[in-house]
Amino acid sequence: MSIKLTLLKSGQQLISEMKELVPEDQEQVHAYLLDNPHTVEINEKQFITEEEKKDGDFGINVTLLPWMILSQDTQMIIPVDSVLTVVEPLNSVTQLYLDKLKTFEMKEEEEEDDD
Repeated sequence: MSIKLTLLKSGQQLISEMKELVPEDQEQVHAYLLDNPHTVEINEKQFITEEEKKDGDFGINVTLLPWMILSQDTQMIIPVDSVLTVVEPLNSVTQLYLDKLKTFEMKEEEEEDDD
């Protein structure tokens, strides 16, 4: 699997580890398997520093939220016809995603230790 940024027909952007699902008797992709999909939300920064203001670099805030927050499943299948495009995310977005997954794994381990 590799980390991809997926634009759905609904307009949602997802980041996840992705694998193409191809039936044995066919060559075309039938669906995508997404592992730990998160929505990517982009917002303008609410506060900027004086330096950013001088440089005209106002930037954006990127927020990652679990795609189906109420589901226990970490793997989800989406059909090809729900997807507009699949691209490589920026390195900084990939790193943000990986950091979030690591943090979430550590929290899960702490909760299991508390039980």
